[in-house]
Amino acid sequence: MKAIRRFTVRPVLPPSLRPLSELARNLRWSWHTETRELFHALDPEGRQRPGTDPVQLLGTVTAERLAELAADRRFLRRLTACADDLQDYLAGRRWYQSVDGALPEAVAYFSPEFGITAALPQYSGGLGILAGDHLKAASDLGVPLIGVGLLYRHGYFRQTLSREGWQQEHYPVLDPNELPLELLREDDGSPAQVSLALPGGRRLRSYIWQARVGRVPLLLLDSDVEENGPGERQVTDRLYGGGSEHRLLQEMLLGIGGVRAVRTYCRLTGHPAPEVFHTNEGHAGFLGLERIRELSEEDAGGLDFDSALEAVRAGTVFTTHTPVPAGIDRFDRELVARHFGPDGELPGIDAARVLGLGMESYPGGEPNVFNMAVMGLRLAQRANGVSTLHGGVSREMFAGLWPGFDPDEVPITSVTNGVHAPTWVAPEVFRLGARQIGAQRTEDALTVGGSERWDRVSDIADPAIWDLRRTLREQLVTEVRMRLRASWRQRGAATAELAWIDGVLDPDVLTIGFARRVPSYKRLTLMLRDRDRLMELLLHPERPIQIVVAGKAHPADDSGKRLVQELVRFADDPRVRHRIVFLPDYGMAMAQKLYPGCDIWLNNPLRPLEACGTSGMKAALNGALNLSVLDGWWDEWYEPDFGWSIPTADGTATDEERRDDLEAAALYELLEQRVAPRFYERDEAGVPHRWVEMVRRTLVTLGPKVLAGRMVREYVERLYAPAAHAHRALTPESARGLAEWKTRVREAWPRVAVDHVETGSPTTPANGQAELGGTLALRVRVTLDELAPEDVEVQLVSGRVDESDRIADPLTVPLKPAGGPDLEGRWLYEGPLVLDRTGPFGYTVRILPAHPLLSTHAEMGLIAVPSEATGEAAGVLLR
Repeated sequence: MKAIRRFTVRPVLPPSLRPLSELARNLRWSWHTETRELFHALDPEGRQRPGTDPVQLLGTVTAERLAELAADRRFLRRLTACADDLQDYLAGRRWYQSVDGALPEAVAYFSPEFGITAALPQYSGGLGILAGDHLKAASDLGVPLIGVGLLYRHGYFRQTLSREGWQQEHYPVLDPNELPLELLREDDGSPAQVSLALPGGRRLRSYIWQARVGRVPLLLLDSDVEENGPGERQVTDRLYGGGSEHRLLQEMLLGIGGVRAVRTYCRLTGHPAPEVFHTNEGHAGFLGLERIRELSEEDAGGLDFDSALEAVRAGTVFTTHTPVPAGIDRFDRELVARHFGPDGELPGIDAARVLGLGMESYPGGEPNVFNMAVMGLRLAQRANGVSTLHGGVSREMFAGLWPGFDPDEVPITSVTNGVHAPTWVAPEVFRLGARQIGAQRTEDALTVGGSERWDRVSDIADPAIWDLRRTLREQLVTEVRMRLRASWRQRGAATAELAWIDGVLDPDVLTIGFARRVPSYKRLTLMLRDRDRLMELLLHPERPIQIVVAGKAHPADDSGKRLVQELVRFADDPRVRHRIVFLPDYGMAMAQKLYPGCDIWLNNPLRPLEACGTSGMKAALNGALNLSVLDGWWDEWYEPDFGWSIPTADGTATDEERRDDLEAAALYELLEQRVAPRFYERDEAGVPHRWVEMVRRTLVTLGPKVLAGRMVREYVERLYAPAAHAHRALTPESARGLAEWKTRVREAWPRVAVDHVETGSPTTPANGQAELGGTLALRVRVTLDELAPEDVEVQLVSGRVDESDRIADPLTVPLKPAGGPDLEGRWLYEGPLVLDRTGPFGYTVRILPAHPLLSTHAEMGLIAVPSEATGEAAGVLLR
């Protein structure tokens, strides 16, 4: 019989056990070892899998077991200690409260996915895991963050394999009442809702579910509301599913509905209103439009669109995560126009202005396409990539938004991602650190960070490190065999066929991990390029290797599914199936065993298409060494002490097939000649001291860098604090003034020009030659039209030049007005040009807008430079 209705019956806890409910409802248990172990004690027979959501676990505990625990004084002492620790964590002063300076009262952090714990499957890959780690680190540091996302009733998808190795997707229904969530309610007890207007008089309503991530509330919007029509109820059905309109509605709900949810949450709880809004990738970009609408209302100052735009931009941070245009959501302009037309959302805002924010109106863009990342950049005064290399790639990719500027000057900085150590570090690794420096100091080192090195790791003896590594490898072997057996049963194998699984992997063999999403650029099957050579490595009689692979292809990506099938079929070969395995349904629960248990973490993307790639960071924190292409974070922090770099053939002259051949050969060579020999080079006690020294150096030097605590501190200091300062400076009056000034500058700019540049000095170079230390007296005449000198900055730009006369690593110096306007309306600027570098040297001058409320001179994308006929020495080259 099938039930016609389903609901959750919660246990009634005895008074002495009621703190269990509070502990279960705060997701801090997912990274707090003592709390997890406390909940494991509820289930001594192990009927529930380790890591099970405590909310679900409490629902399975019998009344007899609860009565038994209520009388267990040892258990009650542990419960009291965990409950007291949580209260201290939630209420105590942390890093943020000790920082001097005017930090934001609150920050709203929007992301389409959040990977907090396997018990709340609202993520697909690295973007979501990064967002989850950002929230956890913010909680550890005391940053007053509010997370905002969507609640997907089917999550992403669960992955199984067919007998032939083809990926199959399953979408189990998630009941929010059985998840560690609480419905946000109005004072009268009714569910709080937000609502969006849709064309045709329809409405999209949403509940607001709250997850407590330590100190950070995470608000998740859920469109499965009875008052919605069938189509609207399905808006939050699954992550990254559906067609264009479905995705557009998800992103409108996330951005516009998300701001309304934040306002509702702050109204009901008294939480300070955010001063800074952080858009994690372009999916939430519509949040800026809702904030413009808010500021246009009379009680908020009644700002016009341009003034409200300036006020919104001042307090907005935008993070881009993709180095490839194909990874950005783009919509047909007519679809967007229909949803923001007279009977759609934001009726007080002209749809043409909305479209203007996202259109690719720059050389190389598609004029009829609405680009979410472009809108995100236009709505944010501060933007960043997620590694130093990715920052450079992003400046190149979006340079069209700032015409006339070199990519290096495009105002997109970078904050390299980090990972939340308490989530990803194995308990055994934590305990080793605690024995060395104490539990509290170890916890502080992994959360707050701040030190350049973890030198005390150097004092841990080689045998202790090596024993730890073998323990973790052995745990991984056990986990792999269990998961592999379950996978083969799902593929239709009988128990009698699976005896071979007991011999899969060996806890004494060099173990390599490779797990991630499966787009083509991550090259899941590069290791299969020469299968005979790979087999030789796997089956080497003295120095074998073994490989654990996992990953999901997007449901619509058949090419990615073919890569999975190719890998699975190779791993099914009886000759090597004990040495290489593919584990389906890669997720957080699997990852928390996989990262610690691997000796080597492999990453071989097409450079530079990996924005950051944080999986190798998680492995490194557990003492694994990285073997990776120099891309993302590895390009930034690689040293030979930490692992190996795979040589790349990323020149434009190398075709894709040839490139894969060369890089696969380099991978095999490294494994055969350098990696495996070092692992198996042992002393008489069986300890590979050179290998252990690399593990130690990884932990000492790399460990502090890869922390999410370091990352969030950088966001606070470099982006959030300046954004809050700018937000406070943009009062309604100053926002109007800035908007009017920008309008005046844009109107005058076509007539702003560098008219004449000349030099005159006793040290003027003869025949293009000059001596180091010499000085040129520079005189520049410029036309400013209706602008005044305080509206612009006239800059001298100088430095070494390359073969095409491009100035590399330029030095910019402002010139000073010396007179004007003359009879022709031109202004005179003067300044010295110091010849401070040898070799080919050059200079030019340029005019840029200048205003105290601009974040950079490039912000407006306006620049005036000399023409070919300007002056005797404009852009002169000194060779």
